[in-house]
Amino acid sequence: MDGSNHSLVSEFVLLGLACSQNLQVLLFIIFLMVYLLILSGNTIVMFLIITDKNLHSPMYFFLANLSFVDMWLSSATTPKMITDFLKEPKIISFAGCMSQVFFDHCVGAVEMLLLVVMAYDRYVAICKPLHYFTIMSLKRCAGLVLTSWAIAFVHAMSQLLAVVQLPLCGHMEIDSFFCDIPLIIKLACMDSHILDIYMNVDCGFVVVTCFILLLISYTYILLTVRQSSKAGASKALSTCTAHITVVMIFFVPCIFIYVWPLSITWLDKFLAVFYTVFAPLLNPAIYTLRNKEMKNAVKKLKNHFMDYKGNT
Repeated sequence: MDGSNHSLVSEFVLLGLACSQNLQVLLFIIFLMVYLLILSGNTIVMFLIITDKNLHSPMYFFLANLSFVDMWLSSATTPKMITDFLKEPKIISFAGCMSQVFFDHCVGAVEMLLLVVMAYDRYVAICKPLHYFTIMSLKRCAGLVLTSWAIAFVHAMSQLLAVVQLPLCGHMEIDSFFCDIPLIIKLACMDSHILDIYMNVDCGFVVVTCFILLLISYTYILLTVRQSSKAGASKALSTCTAHITVVMIFFVPCIFIYVWPLSITWLDKFLAVFYTVFAPLLNPAIYTLRNKEMKNAVKKLKNHFMDYKGNT
């Protein structure tokens, strides 16, 4: 496992979230249930949006895409983490490690960009309502989603290429439940100061730019809402509150991991779990509970299921 070149490294050892065997069994049960909830919750959101004609609008088109991305974000690391709770040692191949790096950054960047797109959608809907369906045409909506994926792909490739050729040496132990760039850089047989700066600048550009655009969008929205009628303002504020909640849940952990790292191991693990597991879990719940149309769609699906069950 020791060597001065990455080509000699065939695998890494993940130290995981806990050392106690009993605690790992408990975590296995908890995270397995959470992961199943993530898959089912986001699948239900996508199913409702596809099947309910009342939800065929740009906002719900983006929400369906967000649910799809949330499943990918969680699936990039969570299944491996769950199976590792029952294994010692927790081994991951070099190719598997690099795959986690790529998909974590690619899907994470897509989620950030989609949140910006959704904020732009709300800005047009609230600040330019008469031109909303002209501006947010299906072609433009699809173009915004595809552009988000393209930008995220370029970002992820730039991160991957920075570490895949990195000379590694020493004990190939990663003190986390998945492979991430800051932890791989620590294994480098070289002065990694410049690489650390590059990573922070690259990730920081994506995270901070998206965050600033979100702040600008929601500032304009809130200023417009103040001048609206009470009924319109209440509906707009309810929708924006859900969006802002999701933004904070996702962006705050990312900022403290990639832009302004605290270098506290247990806190880094907690933040990583939060944005890769709990953010995808909370997103469908937040949008469903805070959105009248989504709640109506859930009720219709429930009634349809009850009617079907009664007939059989």
